[in-house]
Amino acid sequence: MTQLLERAFAEAGKLSSAEQDLLASRVLAELTDEDEFDRAIAASADKLASLANEALAEHRAGQTRELDPDRL
Repeated sequence: MTQLLERAFAEAGKLSSAEQDLLASRVLAELTDEDEFDRAIAASADKLASLANEALAEHRAGQTRELDPDRL
């Protein structure tokens, strides 16, 4: 465990039981969301590669234009 995580747990240990449970629920939910996101990206790798290739082909064919952040 890193020193920063140990420090975070030490600080969390000073919270009330209810606050600790709330924090634990949030951390666990965040970790679950990260896992789900990673699985979704991994499962869509072929589709993402296909979209990237399509975008590159359009760019090479002159069908794209430079992004102007002021016009978003």
